[in-house]
Amino acid sequence: MVDEGPRSRRGGVETSLRTSAVWESVRAVVDEREHQLGRSLRVVDLGGGTGGLAVPLALLGHHVTVIDPSLDALASLSRRASDSGVAERIVAVQGDAANLLDVHPDADADLVCCHGVLEFVDDPAATLRSIAAVLDEGGFVSLVVATRISAVLARALAGQFAQAQHALTSDDGRWGPADPLPRRFDAAGVTALVEGAGLAVHDSHGVRIFSDLVPPSYVDSDADRAALLELEHTASRHPHYAFLGHIGAALHVLARRS
Repeated sequence: MVDEGPRSRRGGVETSLRTSAVWESVRAVVDEREHQLGRSLRVVDLGGGTGGLAVPLALLGHHVTVIDPSLDALASLSRRASDSGVAERIVAVQGDAANLLDVHPDADADLVCCHGVLEFVDDPAATLRSIAAVLDEGGFVSLVVATRISAVLARALAGQFAQAQHALTSDDGRWGPADPLPRRFDAAGVTALVEGAGLAVHDSHGVRIFSDLVPPSYVDSDADRAALLELEHTASRHPHYAFLGHIGAALHVLARRS
């Protein structure tokens, strides 16, 4: 059975099995906000690493500040931005969630991306309050977090039933001491964190519902990959079967500062 860990899949941000659904939703709110404001957006990508999201946003004409603790990742980001011709629209800053307000003290961000970060911070609630503090009025935050149920399913399907039980019942959603993630989330918990930071949930959907469980040999062709992406999209948005989104490996939440 396929392991629950991340796997490299071909394609850019629009077609990758790992990023397509997230990018589609982010692009929608970015386009909406740009239309409302009549200008390019100011984006903060917290933990943005090598620019997998920042560069595509900059290619759309937006200005992105990437905050990441890794100097190596930021160096790769700078090279990537230069190669893509968007270096003038990307600023790389060494920092992390704990000092977000120090490195970005202004409340002027139209969008803050926080993907795969809340799992590792010391205090997710404090991190979300800091994110809310750097948002301009009407600004969005895009959160992507690992889900508890995906770990339960992956461990059970791998025959690790005690680990699945632990992930299901533990406070932090971990399956044991060797689990590489410090915590995982449930949808209700993320909603509570978001609302506790003074933000309102705009959209919430599961991502990678099937793709992390499908053997790589099943998606060797572009046609197979496109079909799986379509299935993922339909499952996460179907009016009668939206509950399938809850078994996704990750949860994507878009929230807004009123």
